[in-house]
Amino acid sequence: MTRRRPSLLAALTLTAAAALTLSACGGDDSSSDEKDKIAGADTGSEPSTSPSESAPAEADRPKIELPTDVTYKFEWDKTGDPVKDAVLHDAEQRIRAVDMAIAEQDPLHEAYRFYSEGEAAAGSQKYIQDFIDHKARTTGMTRYYGESVNVKGDGTASLVYCEDQSKAFNKFLKTGKTDVTSVTKDSYVLYAGTLRKNGKGVWVTERLVSERGSSKCQP
Repeated sequence: MTRRRPSLLAALTLTAAAALTLSACGGDDSSSDEKDKIAGADTGSEPSTSPSESAPAEADRPKIELPTDVTYKFEWDKTGDPVKDAVLHDAEQRIRAVDMAIAEQDPLHEAYRFYSEGEAAAGSQKYIQDFIDHKARTTGMTRYYGESVNVKGDGTASLVYCEDQSKAFNKFLKTGKTDVTSVTKDSYVLYAGTLRKNGKGVWVTERLVSERGSSKCQP
């Protein structure tokens, strides 16, 4: 359940591990084969400054360092609500942490495990291992948009968002070759995650499912 690029892995004739980012997944998300139905997505938000600019400072957070060719465009609005902005920030960090684990070829990297637990962490580990098995990593730019956050009274939060993978690809480590794939409706993925605030004050992703090719995320 890592969050993402199951379609990219499919180009390697893989079984999509945990689409996601499980964190992106990254884990990040569930396999695109599951076609989980996700309700409540609102993709009408206008892009603005990423909430990552106001990072929560409670915990001693891992440093996220990525190759220069791995970039993101987070079009997630600052909500003005410090709790919702913290949820968005930590979800963004999980996405970055999964890509760092892939780049460093470490399926048990401490960074993504800092931001995920349970099903999400297990899905990310499998997703990262798929890249390691094929001696590949991610490259290019991934865009995130259409987010919707709902904080609940039980200390959990739900997060729905879209991912645009049209400019993100696989890069093979031995040859340096980038596997450029064509853009289709499946380049756009809808994610729905459940997060919980842990004792360190971090919003960890516990579960993340995806729907590849969702009409809610099409350009």
